[in-house]
Amino acid sequence: MLRTLANAWKIADIRKKILFTALILLFYRIGSAIPVPFVNAGENGIFNDPTMQGTFMEYLNMMTGNAFNYGTIFALSITPYINSSIIIQLLTVAIPALERLAKDGEEGRKKIAAITRYTTVILGLLQSTAYYFYLRGNNFLLGAAKDGVALGTIEQIFQALVIILCFTAGTALIMWLGEQINDKGIGNGISLILFAGIVSRLPTIFAQLYSANGGYFSYGGVYAVLSVVVGICLLLMIAYIVWMDNAERRIPVQYAKRVVGRKMYGGQNTHIPIKVNMSGVMPVIFASSILSLPPTINLFVGAKEGEGWYDHFFKFFSSSSWVYAIMYFLLIIFFAYFYASIQYNPIEMANNIRKNSGAIPGIRPGKPTSDYIQRILSRITLLGALLLSVVALFPILWQLITTAALTKGMTISLGGTSIIILVGVALETVKQMESQMMMRHYKGFLD
Repeated sequence: MLRTLANAWKIADIRKKILFTALILLFYRIGSAIPVPFVNAGENGIFNDPTMQGTFMEYLNMMTGNAFNYGTIFALSITPYINSSIIIQLLTVAIPALERLAKDGEEGRKKIAAITRYTTVILGLLQSTAYYFYLRGNNFLLGAAKDGVALGTIEQIFQALVIILCFTAGTALIMWLGEQINDKGIGNGISLILFAGIVSRLPTIFAQLYSANGGYFSYGGVYAVLSVVVGICLLLMIAYIVWMDNAERRIPVQYAKRVVGRKMYGGQNTHIPIKVNMSGVMPVIFASSILSLPPTINLFVGAKEGEGWYDHFFKFFSSSSWVYAIMYFLLIIFFAYFYASIQYNPIEMANNIRKNSGAIPGIRPGKPTSDYIQRILSRITLLGALLLSVVALFPILWQLITTAALTKGMTISLGGTSIIILVGVALETVKQMESQMMMRHYKGFLD
């Protein structure tokens, strides 16, 4: 990876793209440190309660680089855009008009992208409103009752509009920044923004784990041993994700010889590569986003411990719950199949093979070929989803076990989703650099 970065830096065009991407990410991190007017998060932040450990709020803080904890301009990060993408992709399958747009070439994709942007702004507005009511209900606003200052109705309305619109504008700006990286930078803009938010939190997490005062080493005994185990598991998970990302299933294809004019084409053996983890990190992000909706609703309801049936319902959506782990696993499987169905069309693949005078050895052309490809895709998708679930669920199970076993009131969370995103985005970005260097015919760089 380091060698690829060094070689890419030598190319002026790619170097400009890398610098542009770094500048956008720097701007994003600056915005993540600027608080929204009228928000009083304090020194420790909004979600500094120990009971927040292992909950969705802690996860969202990780995804936003702690911006959500301090009520900054980019507090909602890219979550509304991810939710919007999920909704539009689901509706594309269900609504014929959107399905026709998706198949209408470049113009259709532009219209769907525009619909996704509008949906992002609407979701951002709803989540900003929920966040505002949470801040207001927990006295995190300037001029709240705890400051001894009572605001009038007009002042409260103005305060609400400013806070909600700032959060919504921050979401729209992040979406625009991600698109700028796609157009003028290196890598996927949305993924890199998530990457930057997670990386910014890593020093704090390692300091909490290994610091002399308050870290796991300071307790000695089993806590110190578990700290070493955490580090080893982290390295093993990174190696496992790299192996999983590079694994693929190759479908052999033989092409018959054919004469066109005075030249002979075909007559070669090749293969169709299908990645085991063909959907990448998207099923994990989609599953996490879906499970984030009930906690967002909970901000409106304001359920407190012991208050009615909805309190027990919302507890199911805490990452420290076994029910959450089961739902997380099922959603990962579902979105892996859903994403694979969007990426691959067995009938179209079979028709392309037949049009080019090709055939899979031992399989007749036409429907038998498409059925064979469908069976392989189904098995590979299930295998990839199970492999992905291992990384996503292991930290949750680890947390549940350590919470029950340890007595210091502390839990150890490895953040499997975060590691998947970090490693996946890093590999994807490096591959894009390699492909751009290969397009420029710089031989020897990748040898």
